[in-house]
Amino acid sequence: MNQGQWRIGEVTVTRVVEIEATGGMTFILPQAKRDILKEIPWLYPHFADENGRMRGSIHALIIETPDRRIVVDTCIGNDKERGNPPWNQLQTTFLEDLTAAGYPRDSIDNVLCTHLHVDHVGWNTMLVDGKWQPTFPKARYLMGRAEFEHWRGFEEAATQQVMSDSVLPVFDAGLVDLVETDHKICDQVSLIPTVGHSPGHVSVLIQSQGEEALITGDFIHHPCQMAHPEWSASVDSDPEQARRTRNEVFARYADTPTLIIGTHFHTPTAGHLKRDGDVYRLDV
Repeated sequence: MNQGQWRIGEVTVTRVVEIEATGGMTFILPQAKRDILKEIPWLYPHFADENGRMRGSIHALIIETPDRRIVVDTCIGNDKERGNPPWNQLQTTFLEDLTAAGYPRDSIDNVLCTHLHVDHVGWNTMLVDGKWQPTFPKARYLMGRAEFEHWRGFEEAATQQVMSDSVLPVFDAGLVDLVETDHKICDQVSLIPTVGHSPGHVSVLIQSQGEEALITGDFIHHPCQMAHPEWSASVDSDPEQARRTRNEVFARYADTPTLIIGTHFHTPTAGHLKRDGDVYRLDV
């Protein structure tokens, strides 16, 4: 299996990476101490290094069905003012890489945001002559109604910055469809609610010709949470609900043929969820 592309029946999922790195995830998962991670052998070598530092990724996933192309989550984006220094004023080759993968921006039919956090909406827009313009002008942008309404009313400055440069410009351009958390996009692609990380968070279920895959979004950030489902992220809006969601989803898909494609999982990014005693592991 190619580490950047997967086939699910008639559907292809292609990964386009913006940033892939080792270390830096401890602020997201503060309970994931290095000495604990060293005790989870299946994390190595893909998802942690020999020192127990977590490996992670920020990438978009392009779903190609027989009749449409869907970009799931649009990373951080270039030229954005961000309080997190490694994400501030990025200058990456993401759009060129997207085109090189066979998906020029004018060919995209839908942009789907699993939620509206900073690292999932950035390439919704691009800076053109000093103004934020929709990056995918021919696409309908799908955003959760509850998610949009929650963050639109959020007064914290960093959130307002993200909304003003990466969300509201496409909404004001008339390109946004607000959808429910169980929305069906097409015959092969539908949303399932996986709330807790944010109020309207969704994951993406792909079903085609008897095969199935799940794009996680951020109900899980790193595979170590399969071994420790009780570990919620520091940025979860409702940590207890996030824990319940993880336990429910893990129980549903463990030991099934469903391919789990992690939105922040380092290469190889996808695998099958297996029961491992009282918890779980990712089999790649």
